[in-house]
Amino acid sequence: MKQFEVPNGYRSRLITAIKQKRKADDKLKKDFSPTLLDLGTVQFYLARHLGFCYGVENAIDIAYKTIEENKGKRIYLLSEMIHNPQVNADLIQKGVQFLHDTNGNVIIPLSALTSNDVVMIPAFGTTLELEKIIQDKGIDIQKYNTTCPFVEKVWNRSDQIAKKGYAIIIHGKPKHEETRATFSHAAANTPTLIVNDMEETKILGDYILGKMSASDFEKYFAGRFSNGFDPTKDLEKIGVVNQTTQLATDTQAISDYLKHIIIEKYGAANIEAHFADTRDTLCYATNDNQSAVIGLLETNADLAIVMGGKNSSNSSHLVELCEQKLPTYFIDDASKIVNATDIIHTDWKNKSAHVVNGYLPNKAPVKILMTSGASCPDAVVESVIQKITGYFNQEAALEKLMAHWEAAN
Repeated sequence: MKQFEVPNGYRSRLITAIKQKRKADDKLKKDFSPTLLDLGTVQFYLARHLGFCYGVENAIDIAYKTIEENKGKRIYLLSEMIHNPQVNADLIQKGVQFLHDTNGNVIIPLSALTSNDVVMIPAFGTTLELEKIIQDKGIDIQKYNTTCPFVEKVWNRSDQIAKKGYAIIIHGKPKHEETRATFSHAAANTPTLIVNDMEETKILGDYILGKMSASDFEKYFAGRFSNGFDPTKDLEKIGVVNQTTQLATDTQAISDYLKHIIIEKYGAANIEAHFADTRDTLCYATNDNQSAVIGLLETNADLAIVMGGKNSSNSSHLVELCEQKLPTYFIDDASKIVNATDIIHTDWKNKSAHVVNGYLPNKAPVKILMTSGASCPDAVVESVIQKITGYFNQEAALEKLMAHWEAAN
């Protein structure tokens, strides 16, 4: 797999050494057991897969090379490149300006752009409509395109099944940048609809089976289907793709449910004529990180800490998984750990932050599960480990453990 140039400030001595050793010992990635860092009075269990994925490293590599190659020029990003506050703040510090916020609201009007400006597409991709506006200004929008290759894979698969007459059902968060981009690309080729979750999928199933009127369908899914979408005929042949950072198990469940609905209506013998197999659009990194958390949760522990940006969809889903089993704290960096008593936790559902008192239990050893989202630098994970280690006066033990892992490679 291609290697990318990522600034050293995002790297971690400890996490890099652990990842290299685990990769060497498990080339086929079949071992999802966590890595134990035993410091006596505190024990950290690190998820087998965590942190930057291929798509994020690709985006960072392109972005920093773009900055280096275009000194003196105005450089813009269509929106946040990834959902990580450290990375986006660093890009801003280097002079990059964002044209839109994460919800698509205008920060800098496109009318301010000139043909001499540099514009980067974020890792989530962008809409065809926005691409055209930029291109019409004489800017080569594709020259600095950081779109994740696995997002593009979803678009390509959508295009393939669209050519065979299938409509596209997107499992995604309707307001997310990636979902908006995927919707735009799919809708250019075939009727397209977004469903957010299983509840909405069941409503869609009811319509397919004739249990809902077309007018009720249009009211319920208003704003989430393509122009000219006709549910009376466009739902006869469908394929399901997803926002790549959704829970893979949720996407699979939605796909399986709709397949069952299609079989109920048209019969199992006719399934291929009405339902496209799109399992190959699931992102490997999302699968790996989520599978690693499932493996992590088999460990008997006191709490979990998940690191990532509050707007990061994949990070939020890791929190969702952990919360099902034990107290879980969602933070974006070590500054959210106030002291040995208080931590500033972000609610993954509404993005609100509040102080939680007594997050570390009064026992020994304290067992902490740890993972991080695909856009979270490994340096953040190491800094959190170091900060908590200090509360247990185990700094020397941690340094010895770092040396051990480095020597193992």
